[in-house]
Amino acid sequence: MSRKKSIIPVEKIKQRILLIRGEKVIVDADLAEFYGVTTKRLNEQIKRNKGRFPHDFMFRLSVKEKAEVVAKCDHLSKLKYSKALPHVFTEHGAIMAATVLNSPRAVETSVFIVRAFVKLRRIIADNQVLSRKIVQIERRLADHDELIIEVIQVIKQLLKPDPPPKKRQIGF
Repeated sequence: MSRKKSIIPVEKIKQRILLIRGEKVIVDADLAEFYGVTTKRLNEQIKRNKGRFPHDFMFRLSVKEKAEVVAKCDHLSKLKYSKALPHVFTEHGAIMAATVLNSPRAVETSVFIVRAFVKLRRIIADNQVLSRKIVQIERRLADHDELIIEVIQVIKQLLKPDPPPKKRQIGF
């Protein structure tokens, strides 16, 4: 079986996934670009199919969140002058957007978007496992540090010169 080459590299999609409100999301402008439609068209379809996009699939950014996204993402600088607050889509929302757009490119690209989310999930899981291992090692080293300090203190005691013997007085 030959694998079809991605329209948009998974790595590019992965770079556009942001962490907002504890959710991994894609901004509507990026999603529209990936699906080959304008942001206006994407948002029109979202409005027409509002029931398919509950809060855990899509939400609108606050003014502060929008400012942070524009500051962090150079490619979204055009949003700075937009009066509208952008929507962001979770993995499930991105898939649902592909179904409401119903274009071959949107359907095909949604597969690559899902792969990017999955890849990020794996990276995060691997990092959590690594973090737990580092904490375990730090705990062991902390115990060793205490033991080493005790050993050094004992060695220092042993290295101290014995006090000079008391001179015996002659006579009484």
